[in-house]
Amino acid sequence: MVKINPLVEQMTSFIVMDVLERAQELEKEGKDIVHLEVGEPDFDLSEIVREAAEASFAQKRTHYTHSLGDKELRLEIARFYQREYGVTIDPDQVIVTSGSSPAILMALMVLCEPGSEVILSDPGYPCYKNFVLACNAKPVSVDLSPEDGFQYSIEKIKKAITPKTRAIFVNSPMNPTGTLVSDATYKELVSLGIPLLSDEIYHGLVYEGRAKSALEFTDNAFVLNGFSKRYAMTGLRLGFLVAPKEYVRKLQVIQQNLFICAPSISQRAGIVALRDSEPEVAERRAIYDERRRYMLSRLKNMGFEVEVEPQGAFYIFCNAKKFTTDSYRFAFDVLENAHVGITPGVDFGKNGEGYVRFSYANSLDNIKKGMDRLETYLQKL
Repeated sequence: MVKINPLVEQMTSFIVMDVLERAQELEKEGKDIVHLEVGEPDFDLSEIVREAAEASFAQKRTHYTHSLGDKELRLEIARFYQREYGVTIDPDQVIVTSGSSPAILMALMVLCEPGSEVILSDPGYPCYKNFVLACNAKPVSVDLSPEDGFQYSIEKIKKAITPKTRAIFVNSPMNPTGTLVSDATYKELVSLGIPLLSDEIYHGLVYEGRAKSALEFTDNAFVLNGFSKRYAMTGLRLGFLVAPKEYVRKLQVIQQNLFICAPSISQRAGIVALRDSEPEVAERRAIYDERRRYMLSRLKNMGFEVEVEPQGAFYIFCNAKKFTTDSYRFAFDVLENAHVGITPGVDFGKNGEGYVRFSYANSLDNIKKGMDRLETYLQKL
């Protein structure tokens, strides 16, 4: 009999990927699918970023870099945090990673021991809990509600804290809701004295208000960020972790052993993205906002309830209880019959049941087509 690590047995699938993979099967059968499920920018790589990657390849800069990352890139990241947030960080606090996922894993590894607890939100990004389990720690969910604007309740957080609590996850703008963590919430979380794991991957994609970095409120934070969303560089697998100085050497040891370093060509491309591609980021942000406003209007007219409108990222989290109490079945039925990919809310936790998430990381023409198909589907229910 095959034996599986019990920790792995506890891990759940990333349901949005199940939806995507079924959608791809239908496409192979000749079906035209409108993808509103995946959180990946539909924009191509910026020309200047592509040229930087090609130049790096042509110059044979294809060898290992320093395990913390290319020094020039870490300097640019430090300059970015000063420019964007008014925060001063030492380049040696930056660990460049192969996407933000290794950064999440590494931060948890230095903070947790077997039996440790990590607080995360429900609803929230599905993979967090599986990273916690991978570190032999326990994910502790704290419910968010639309009545509170999908913000953490400090009272609920306090009730969840035990002597085993090692960190609290914060995601702003948030996946799946698109909400920004308020200044008041940051200040309350900081007052608890527990390290924050602040996922800031959607910074740069904000349409109302301003995304704050956890580092504007505390030094006791591990900031997770990267180039996938803001700079549409998903396939280049480039992220980074900004950590308190006292943890950096141990994080470096983990990096050396598990990952060695991030891709050298991607790191050179990242330098150019930070220096020169902000005008293009601004153009894309305006396009995303146009899509956001269009999709919000169409979904509301169909009868979906948008309890808290998204301020950032590229998602709309809708209450679909008018149509279903089984978001998983509903999402796959929409896919099979309307040929529109959407993400079931249950992917984001038990509090996500009855909700569905729509991504507007697709062209406006495709979004219009998807909305038309969805409206026809709902009329037949």
